[in-house]
Parts: sequence; C-alpha cells; structure tokens
Amino acid sequence: MKNVYMDYAATTFVKPEVLEEMMPYFTEKFGNPSSFYEISRITKRAIDESRGKIAKALNSESDEVYFTGGGSEADNWAIKGIASAYKNKGNHIITTKIEHHAVLHTCEYLEKQGYKVTYLDVDKEGFINLDDLRNAITDETILVSIMFANNEIGTIQPVKEIGAICKERGVLFHTDAVQAVGNVPVDVKDMNIDLLSLAGHKIYGPKGIGVLYIRKGVRIHNLIHGGGQERARRAGTENIAGIVGLGKAIELATENLDEHMNKMSKLRDKLIDGLLKIPHTNLNGPRGDKRLPGNVNVCFRFIEGESILLSLDFEGVSASSGSACTSGSLDPSHVLLAIGLPHERAHGSLRLTMGDRTTDEDVEYVLEVVPPIIERLRNMSPLWEDYIKKGEK
Repeated sequence: MKNVYMDYAATTFVKPEVLEEMMPYFTEKFGNPSSFYEISRITKRAIDESRGKIAKALNSESDEVYFTGGGSEADNWAIKGIASAYKNKGNHIITTKIEHHAVLHTCEYLEKQGYKVTYLDVDKEGFINLDDLRNAITDETILVSIMFANNEIGTIQPVKEIGAICKERGVLFHTDAVQAVGNVPVDVKDMNIDLLSLAGHKIYGPKGIGVLYIRKGVRIHNLIHGGGQERARRAGTENIAGIVGLGKAIELATENLDEHMNKMSKLRDKLIDGLLKIPHTNLNGPRGDKRLPGNVNVCFRFIEGESILLSLDFEGVSASSGSACTSGSLDPSHVLLAIGLPHERAHGSLRLTMGDRTTDEDVEYVLEVVPPIIERLRNMSPLWEDYIKKGEK
C-alpha cells in the first residue's frame, strides 16, 4: 500500500539539514545562554544567529524578533499583551470569524474580562470586506488581529491593505502568519504589520518553538514572567535546539520560496481539477494566487468527512477534515460555516495540504482512490438515497 502524507497544514517533517544543525545543542553545546562562561556564550551566539535569520526572512530588525513556545503562545501574547498595555486607550479588538482558535479563544477570554470584540464576517471565499474593517474601527479600538492565510481553506487576506487601514487609523495590526511564512512572501515593513506570529513545525522545523515579531515602539505587557530572557519580555530558559532549528528552517524556506510556490501551485490545481470531476463536489475557498499554494479543501455532498478520512487512512492517505471527529466537537468547522456552508455540507469536507515531499504520483494516487471512496460512502448514505429518490439537482 502506498503511503501519502497530505496534512502539511497540520505539521511538517523536520528537514535533515535542520536536524543536523540542532543536534549539537542537545549534547556538547548545552550551556545556559544566561551564564557567563564559554559554552554559554556559544549558545547565546546561536540564538542571535537564528534571530538574525528570522529577521531577514520577515524583513524586520533582529531585536524585533522574540522566541516563544509556538504559534498559539505568540497569538496569546500578542492579543493579551496589547489588550493589557493599551487598556487606558480603549477596550475594543477586531478579528474575524475564521481565525485559528488560538486567536478566537483568546478573544473570548478577553470578552469575559470586559473587552469588546468585533468578529468580522467573510464572503463565500473567506475574504473580509475592507469597508467592514474601516467601519468597525472606533476611538476605542486598540488592536486588529486578522490571519494572513487561513489554515483550512487557504484564503490569503489582503494583508497589506489591512495594515494600511490600521496605520491610517492609528490602530495596531497583528497577523497570525503561521500558515503563510514559508509558503508565500511576508514582509512586515511593506505590509504595515505591527505584530506577527509564526511556528517552526509548519516550515519543516521542530515543534514547540515559535516567534512573535513586535515592531519597535509597540508597547506590550509580558505573558510569561520570571527571568530576564528575551530582553526581559519572555521568561524561561531558551529552547536552544528549537531556536537553532527554526532559524535553519526559515532560512531554507525563504531561499527556495519561488520554486516551492510554483511546484505547490501546480500540484494544488491538478488536485482541485481532478476532485471537482466528482459529481456534487464543491471547492471551499478561492482559486489562483489568492489561495495558499499547497491547500485544497472540498466538500462532498451527502457524506460525512470522518468516514472519508477513515477510508483514506485505510488506503494510506493522511488527510484532515472540518468534520466533527477531528476536534471532538459535534459541530462542523467554524470556518466552513462562516463562508456560508450549511451544516450538512460542512460535515462532508476534506482538506488535503501538500509540501516538499509531495509528488505528481501522490496526487494521481489520491485522485485514483478518492472517487470510489465517495461512491461507496454515498451508496451507504440515507441522504444520498433521499436525493436519488427525489431526483433533486
């Protein structure tokens, strides 16, 4: 049986070059960077070098890069830290209905603390309306947090335009760029981004390491208190090996970005075109360059996403779904509901995301095994039976 991994949006493997750079920092280069002897100066230099690599990739300054334990921590720090630091200015935050739960649950937490949050609607392809954003900003607004690219349907927001609106209105702009970095160009200066979150394990680096970019001049309160690490903004002994791995991973990802985007876009479009040949199948999200290069998300009517996943797993294909079983919830994906899909269609979603090891043969294999799976599951579905009996279109 062939093994095909198509869940790169969930996590990636660690590239050999990344692991090779990390390994010495588990063994002989183990010094605590806060100490003063030579083996500690070695780890301190390693941190500084990785910080520089990340700054180069984002077009930021090195002292604007702060290491975190991952993307979720970075999102929490950005939103809670700004809310606390600017509470005397206002208590209003703007986000969208399709954010990652690291953002949505943080905003819900702040609502319980007395903050007001506006959740912007999106259109059927997952884009916000820029006029809606302009109209939502008030004198009380302190932060806009809108993701760069959606992890489920691949929609790339007009980040530069969002940043310009925020800058014009004197409001800080945070973007969760966990899915974007390493997949599309990201430039914090050109795009008027004040705060940005990223995670190592989405770009062939290790898990448990991330970054919050904080533009100079932005006031932010600490999320984690303790020692003076990360220039007294994020306490805790540094994850040296993880930081080194993230630095190498982002260096590799940005060096070959154009080549990567071209390859992924071709595979994506081939997979989309093939899946849409299956009757009663719909693409979720946009087509073309406004979609993440390696992202495919479709809905198959009349069947459940969890059944598709189990059947694909039996065929050696690793994928994910907006269906209930992946989250333990009885509700379908909040993203699919936000773009207007009814519950019954949202339950039949399949997300296939591709990466560095994905080949044409992998795509062809998926296109070979999916149609008979869909046909078999529909033949078992009472919804499909009702549809056939009624002769609906």
